[in-house]
Parts: sequence; structure tokens; C-alpha cells
Amino acid sequence: MAGKEAPRQRHLNQDTDGEESASAEPEASKIHYEKCWLHRRCSSLLHKDKQARKAGQLFSGLLAMNVVFLGCAFISSMIFNRVAITLRDVGLFLSILKILSLCWIIYYLLCTSRKPHAVLYRDSHAGPVWVQGSLVLFGACTILLHVFRIGYNVSHIHCKSQLENLFPCIEIIFVCIQTYLLWRHCKDCTQVQHNLTRCGLMLTMATDLLLWLLAVTNDSLHREIESALKGLVQNFPGMAHSSLSCTCPNTTACRVFQKGYILLYPFNTEYCLIGSSMLYVMWKNVGRRIPPDHAIHAKPKFKLRGVIYGLVLGISTLFIGICIFMTYHIQATSSALKQETLVLYYSYYVALLPMMTVGALAGTVIHGLEERELDTLKNPTRSLDVILLMGAALGQIGISYFSIVAIVATNPGDLLDRLILTYAVSLIIQHITQNIFIIEGLHRQPLVEDPDASLAGPHTQHSGPSSEETAVSHTSQEPTPPPGNKETEAKEGETREDCDPRSVYPLQIRQEIRRVSHAYSHTYGHLNWKRKALKEISIFLVLCNIILWIMPTFGMHPTFENRLEKSFYGYSTWFAIVNFGLPLGVFYRMHSVGGLLEVYVSS
Repeated sequence: MAGKEAPRQRHLNQDTDGEESASAEPEASKIHYEKCWLHRRCSSLLHKDKQARKAGQLFSGLLAMNVVFLGCAFISSMIFNRVAITLRDVGLFLSILKILSLCWIIYYLLCTSRKPHAVLYRDSHAGPVWVQGSLVLFGACTILLHVFRIGYNVSHIHCKSQLENLFPCIEIIFVCIQTYLLWRHCKDCTQVQHNLTRCGLMLTMATDLLLWLLAVTNDSLHREIESALKGLVQNFPGMAHSSLSCTCPNTTACRVFQKGYILLYPFNTEYCLIGSSMLYVMWKNVGRRIPPDHAIHAKPKFKLRGVIYGLVLGISTLFIGICIFMTYHIQATSSALKQETLVLYYSYYVALLPMMTVGALAGTVIHGLEERELDTLKNPTRSLDVILLMGAALGQIGISYFSIVAIVATNPGDLLDRLILTYAVSLIIQHITQNIFIIEGLHRQPLVEDPDASLAGPHTQHSGPSSEETAVSHTSQEPTPPPGNKETEAKEGETREDCDPRSVYPLQIRQEIRRVSHAYSHTYGHLNWKRKALKEISIFLVLCNIILWIMPTFGMHPTFENRLEKSFYGYSTWFAIVNFGLPLGVFYRMHSVGGLLEVYVSS
């Protein structure tokens, strides 16, 4: 019997640590056999659970893929054949998707999330504060955008269909409820109704992706019409006639609605991308079980104290960028852009991008010198961050490569073209080095200070009597002086009470003051140079990415005005290249800010 059980025991223990041996005694072998039988049954159940989870993810993923492909077909047909498929047809299709998504979101909020044992685990990495803050900010701007759109349609009610006001109303409701869902439940690891939850999340994510695609194509068509009216390409008589036939009786109100709509338009695309990424993390967390030892009990907090050089240099860069941004917009609104403005814009980038590259390279080297271990735990949020960083960087990198090919092939001698060539090369290098720095920082274990250990000083972590207690004990052990003159002893006692701080403050207050001073000196006064350098580099790159996000987000797009690329590739091709890469570039800068803040906090 023992001989038969030993091979079976070796076979069943292949997934374990291999601590049992085949030559065990019969009694031990029998006990191990019973344990291994239970383990085998549990392993079979876990295997079936894993298979069911993969099947559910596959089915819901196929659902989202078919919805996205159908929506892409609608939007592409609208672009290439405006007679058969109109913008109203696309809006009707997207409204149906929004209503279906809203039905699932309401059901999840009212039923699924309130079931017993529905949310046993929460992913602490999902939905950090900066992501939730960006979601609420961009969601509010998107709602205000559609309010301006409704106002513009109402002012043109005599020549526009009332159905066009229905689409933005549905969009406002969709944005409000989806923002509430992601704000309250983005960390949920749902343990009930797995397949329904996965399909609902994928349907909502597909809706957000199609809204983003429609926003990008609408922006492209708007810019194409605007450029055509300026004489850059051939005019479209039908569009011009239709736009002139539908005039607004109140010119001031129409101008306010139009300016507000154009100003807030980029926030709509950013909201769709952030919402899609958060829904994807929720989808990955459906049915996920987080072990207790993987939960983070103490998370580092964001503090700016102790950072000087990177903060000052970043604020200076931000101020110079805002000045250039205002100069660009003043010239663009008053008259045609002058070459001096474009030279100033590209010179700013050529000076800034190498500084960012050097900072990212220095931070990567410091990461290699650090003693912090790599975080190898499975983390869907971090995996998505890496994918989004690498994918969003392809937008500006692709535009840069197209510019390099066009400039090198034509070999121009103009100063502006040489600046654009330098800008394109610097941008590619900066994206690569910054991605490496952020990914290295995200995969490092966060350094969390132990408040109890910091009380002992920067170098001593052991527990023991504090110096305050030692001083008190020494005071209590001092010998009493011999009796003398009572008046002299009274004067000396008053002098000691006035000079001794122990007689002024109670013992608890003195210990609290000492604890705070030790914690401050330990955290900010005794930081090693590696951590200081990482914090300085991270905060500098954060401020640089903020200004590089502000410029294209609020309408600073000199890439559209590059005459050499337009003449080399053709207007339509160059317009398609820029409109595909530019929204990704804007999203990359915003996502980089979040990743760099994570690196700053963890260091």
C-alpha cells in the first residue's frame, strides 16, 4: 500500500514546494495522501474557476470587439459617404449604446453591488486620486460642453432638427452616471454575476471608445472645413452654402456658444480615454481574489517639502511655456501665424526636450543604483499603465517619423524646417527615455516610512527608552542637596523653574514635540541623495509634461501649419496623420503626469 501511495504522492506534490520525499513512513504518507487528495480537489475547482474566468473574458471581449467594429463602420461610412450615412444616424446608434450601458450601470449600482459578498476585495492600485480627479474634472467639462452644444442648437432652432438636442441630453446623463460609477466602484473586485458584469463593462468601454473616435473625426472634419474656408485647400460649396443659409439671429450668443464649445472640445476626448481605461481595470478585476498579504496597509503620501531645484526649474519652464502659448494665440486670433511665432514655439521645444531627456536618463541610472526590490506581484492597473504609456507614445512618435522622412527627403535649408527636424528627433528620444524612467519607477517597491521607527532617529530603528525618559530618570535619581538657607533655596528653585522647559510643558507635550522633530529630520533632513534626486527629477518632469499637455489641449497645433509636410504627403494624408497622432499625444502627456506622480510618491 505504501509503495503505491509513494508514486502518487510524488505526482500530486509537483505544484507544491517539494518538501515531502517519496521515502516517507506509511503513517506520514497516509496523512499526506489525504491532504493531497483535498488539494487535488481544490486544484480542480480552481482550474475550473480559472477556465470559466477566461471564457467570460473571451466572450465579453468578443462582444466589445464586434460593437467597436460596427461603430467604426458607421463612422467611416459617415466620413466617406455623407449622403447614405449621416451624423444623425451615427448619433442615433451611439445613443442606443449609451441607453444600454446606462441600464447595466443602474442595475450594477442598485442590485449587483448590494448583493451579499458581492465585493469582498478592493484593488488598492486601481483608480488613484489623480485619475479620479481627472475623471471628475474632464467629466464636468464634457457636461458643460454639451450644455454649450444644446444652447447653440437652440439658437439655430429654425434650421436644425429638434432631435439634435436629444443626443447631447442623453450624453449628459451618460457622463453623470458613468462618472459616479467609476468614482465609487473603480476599485471593486466583483465576486457575483461575473459574466453579466464583464459584458456590461465591455459594452460601456466600447461606447466610450466609439465616442472618442467620433470626437476625433468630428474635430478632423471641423479643421478641414476651417482650413478650406481659409483657402488652404479647395472650397466645399455645398457646405459653405448650407452654413450660410443657417444663420443665428443672436450673433453674440452664438459666438459665446461656439467659442465655449471649441474651447472645451478636447476635454471630451480625454474623458472618453480615461473612462475606457478605468472600465478596463474593473473588467480585469471581476472575479479576482486578492490575498491578504498582498494588500497594502500603508501607502506613501504626496509631500512637496524637501524638493527645491526641480520645483523651481519646472515652474520656470511652466511660466515660459504659458507666455509662448499666449503669444501664439494672440497671433492666431488676430491674423495669420507669422514664421517668427513658429520659430519661437519650436525653439522652446528644442530647448526643453533635451533637458527632459537628460533628467529621465539620470533617473533611470539612479533606479539601477537603488536598493529597492522590484514589485513582481500581479497588478492589472500597473500593466494597463505600461500599455497606455507605450501605446499613447506612438502618436507623437509616428508624426515625428513622418516629419523626419519628409524633411530629409526634400533637404530644405530653411531655419524653421531645421528646427522641426531637431524637434522631431528630440521628441522621439524624450518619449523613449521618459517611458523607461516611469516604467522602472512603477515596478519598484514603494518606500514607506515607519512612524514608530522614525522616533528613534534616522539611524537607529530599535525600540528602547527615549532620551526624554532617560533625562527624566536621571533627574529623579539626582541626590538631594544638603539643607541650607531657605530664602536661597527658594530663589534657586524659582530660577530652575523659569529656565527648565520640563517645568513649563507637560511630559506628553514634550514627547510629541520631540517625535515631530525627529520625524521631520528623519524624513527630510536625512534623505539619501538617490531619493532626493528622484524626487527632484520627478517633480521637474511632472511640471514639464503639464505645460506640454496644456499647449495642444487648448488649441496650439502648429503641426497643421507645416507647409513642407503638407506639400510632401498631400493635404488629406498629412491631416489624417496629425489627427490620429495628436489626441494620443495629448493623452500621453496627461498619463505621464500620473505615472510620474506615482514615481515621486513611491521614492
